[in-house]
Amino acid sequence: MSEFKFLDLRSAPELKNTAAEWFHSRWGVPKEAYLECMDAYLSGQTELGWYLCLHGENIVGGMGVIENDFHDRKDLSPNVCAVYTLEEYRGRGIAGSLLRLVVEDMRAKGISPLYLVTDHTGFYERYGWEFLCMVQCDGEPYKSRMYIHR
Repeated sequence: MSEFKFLDLRSAPELKNTAAEWFHSRWGVPKEAYLECMDAYLSGQTELGWYLCLHGENIVGGMGVIENDFHDRKDLSPNVCAVYTLEEYRGRGIAGSLLRLVVEDMRAKGISPLYLVTDHTGFYERYGWEFLCMVQCDGEPYKSRMYIHR
């Protein structure tokens, strides 16, 4: 894992535009939406942040923390979102390391629990997340799994 660098965006604000484009290209959410969230984080308007894994100069994994990940349970907040690791880097512990970084950083700021919406089963449990309930995501015909990390 020493070949990878794990960081929050505040420690490398020069990566903001690159990170916003990287997340946009994975999830299709407008780059401007990512920039707005990242600007709020970088300016100290919120402690809900953005986290990256770098291999050399390249982003190979990342995730963010936002108030609500586009679901009907507004009371379940904040949410880890945009969890992604490039396919060729999967299976190397990147997502797990990022999840631990996020949980530790948020907990140090007094923010706990965290929530996460996913269709995956069996993955997040390995990192201390527990299934909580099903939620209806905006524009989706089926409900998705909501996890909690206490």
